[in-house]
Amino acid sequence: MLLLRRCHSLTRFGPLNTHSHRVAPAAARLWSSSSSEDQKSYHGPSWRHALAGLLAGTGAVLAYGLCHHKAERDDTPTVQTIEKTSALPIFSQEEVNTHRSLEDGVWVTYKGGVYDITEFVAMHPGGDKILLAAGGALEPFWALYAVHNQEHVLEILSEYKVGELKAEDLKKQQAVQTADPYSSDPERHPVLRINNLKPFNAEPPPELLSDSYITPSAIFFKRNHLPVPQVDPASYRLQVEGLPRGVLTMSLEDLKTRFPKHTVTATLQCAGNRRSEMNKVKLVKGLNWGIAAISNAKWSGARLRDVLLAAGYGPDVAKWAVHVQFEGLDKDVTGTTYGASIPLRKAVSEEGDVLLAYEMNGEDLPADHGYPVRVVVPGTVGARNVKWLGKIIVSAEESSSHWQQNDYKGFSPMTDWDTVDFKSAPAIQELPIQSAITVPADGAVVDRSLNEVTVKGYAWSGGGREVVRVDVSLDGGKTWQVAQLRTSDKEQASEPSPPPGQAWAWKLWEVTAPLPAEAQELEIVCKAVDNSYNMQPDTVPPIWNLRGVLSNAWHRVTVKIREDESEE
Repeated sequence: MLLLRRCHSLTRFGPLNTHSHRVAPAAARLWSSSSSEDQKSYHGPSWRHALAGLLAGTGAVLAYGLCHHKAERDDTPTVQTIEKTSALPIFSQEEVNTHRSLEDGVWVTYKGGVYDITEFVAMHPGGDKILLAAGGALEPFWALYAVHNQEHVLEILSEYKVGELKAEDLKKQQAVQTADPYSSDPERHPVLRINNLKPFNAEPPPELLSDSYITPSAIFFKRNHLPVPQVDPASYRLQVEGLPRGVLTMSLEDLKTRFPKHTVTATLQCAGNRRSEMNKVKLVKGLNWGIAAISNAKWSGARLRDVLLAAGYGPDVAKWAVHVQFEGLDKDVTGTTYGASIPLRKAVSEEGDVLLAYEMNGEDLPADHGYPVRVVVPGTVGARNVKWLGKIIVSAEESSSHWQQNDYKGFSPMTDWDTVDFKSAPAIQELPIQSAITVPADGAVVDRSLNEVTVKGYAWSGGGREVVRVDVSLDGGKTWQVAQLRTSDKEQASEPSPPPGQAWAWKLWEVTAPLPAEAQELEIVCKAVDNSYNMQPDTVPPIWNLRGVLSNAWHRVTVKIREDESEE
């Protein structure tokens, strides 16, 4: 992917090769852009460790400043865009094909232009994945990520232009139309607030979350990393590997008939939920999620434990196996599939409730949520709940997937892209205590004549820890009152607590309080407490991290009070 202007000061990459047809770019300028998973620029040589696997990665790793913030984009152009001109050489596709390595030069074509990107390879955030396009066209790779269809991206590419493609070869390329890999994606509910279109990522309006204890499937938040695969349920096969009985292959019918059906109500939350609040402190890499990248559903399917036992899991396996890896059927243009893993102990525990789910809210899984089978790992970050499940591997090692090794990890607020070492941090599994205000919205206006305000929200804790209390303040945290908790769609319902360690679902909460007599504005704050007495931190800065994950500070909204004009 070509999203960086060359920075002449980057001598740390060593000498760069030049070629006879190279048209040298002018002085460099940094650019940043938004994408499916990476919205802000970040910096430093360690991107190669942090982000190896662009096409196999989060989906569009974008525009990283490699000059340590020393160059900033402004309104005065500092780079001359090379205009298309007949003075440039004409190359045949055969000539372009000979430039497929660093030794011979790395050339690509795009819409009839020929580009020598040899010098860019070392700066590519996705590492050597860029070489997959060497000697050929960029279009099939760029089609996977719609973010490339932006003017400044093309300007960056233009700096590497060395010529034009021969007219007859261009006609041959144009005859082979690149299919949009997202053309078969399902329709989505129009109420969803889209964070990224390709791949599709969206959250519902927050006020709808607290309307229903069970989130309707249509508005359940959508987090896709790649195009939604079309899977024929009749030919679907799930493979289980790494156990004594060899590879176990099962059809959808096998899962439904050979194993007891189990139902679990569980909340799923994206690691980036509430990332927008971290962005207000300091820009981070990732989708700018609000507070609604979390939802709650009833999941039904076969227990993963039962399937692993059928495949030969036993005490001997437990002596060496540590992880269970999952591979999805969603893949990028290189054939790389989405992958993740969880601890084996969670997978085989009778209390772990890990499902190979084929139903959501009493119906077949929707396409966006993993049809026909997905993993549901209650109490665990959404990234490990792999959708469109194709393979299960019992292993001594974690998944080698980009999403397990180089993403979805937390770091110190002082760690930046110059110093980050993804191997130094464990992959996120259980999520911390969380709560947020869904009603009223930030910036809402309340009439004084109502004399009171009703505040609603959700609260949840990872690892099966039960939320036992939610505190709400109308004055920024000076005074507090305890909200009423709800664990079903029945108003004022109070159900028995789940078994210890198995509180997989959120609790909705509500409090109605009188409006303070003199206040013109309210700063409403909420904080939750779980049964291990874990509490939310009061502010964002101490938990800020470069990926913007694990955002769970006290949630705050500001509400204005409108005076009754008739009494003035």
